[in-house]
Amino acid sequence: NSAREAVDALMRQKIFAAAGSKVVIEEFMTGEEVSIFAITDGRDYLTLTPAQDFKRALDGDRGKNTGGMGSYAPTPFLTPQLREVALRTIVEPTFAALQSEGIDYRGVLYFGLMLTSGGPKVIEFNCRFGDPETQVVLPLLGSDLLEILQAVHNRTLGKLRVELKPAYAAAVVLAAGGYPDAYEKGREIRGIPENRDDLLVFHAGTRRESGRLLTNGGRVMAVTALSEASLQAATEKAYQAVAQIHFDGMHFRRDIARRAWEG
Repeated sequence: NSAREAVDALMRQKIFAAAGSKVVIEEFMTGEEVSIFAITDGRDYLTLTPAQDFKRALDGDRGKNTGGMGSYAPTPFLTPQLREVALRTIVEPTFAALQSEGIDYRGVLYFGLMLTSGGPKVIEFNCRFGDPETQVVLPLLGSDLLEILQAVHNRTLGKLRVELKPAYAAAVVLAAGGYPDAYEKGREIRGIPENRDDLLVFHAGTRRESGRLLTNGGRVMAVTALSEASLQAATEKAYQAVAQIHFDGMHFRRDIARRAWEG
């Protein structure tokens, strides 16, 4: 029934105007979603720490879809065995297909996967990093990103030794009241902690006006924390920093990464 209602809203009620004139019907998949980010120079490739993001607006994966309300890395759901399966059956065949079609693809390729009972399946590809996954993946990169990108340009990625930090990262997105629906802008933001090696604040929907920092978008900022001890420690550190930040209407999910350690 919900599928019929959605099609009716798109094609009869035309809630998205011309954008809803065509509907793609796909297989419904269940399982944990994970993100793999690969960087390639057109011949060789490397993968970064796998991550998981949280798209729903409310705790417990309830509410509307958003651009992402938080993320963490690494994800325990992508075990070493499943990672090898994903590389062998999805990542490597994708790059091989690009080469066979004469496409000189260099840069980042984002594999959005669902870990189904039948193994990893592709949900989406993106020719970019993800948001908010990048806010946990890049802080766990132990090598110089610029050197990696230069190697991509020079097609020497296979000669580069890339290190990933043996640590954990969690990011909590702070959103404006009403997001992902209509939201207000211009709310003053206070209490942002200073960046340090294990705590980073990434601005998104913000602006400065007359010396004040104001909200200027739906997803206002992401607070990322790192820990060498555990994912739980990284997540708790992120929420401790979030507790210092205030703006009218601020909302965020309180369960980011929780099921990764609670099972």
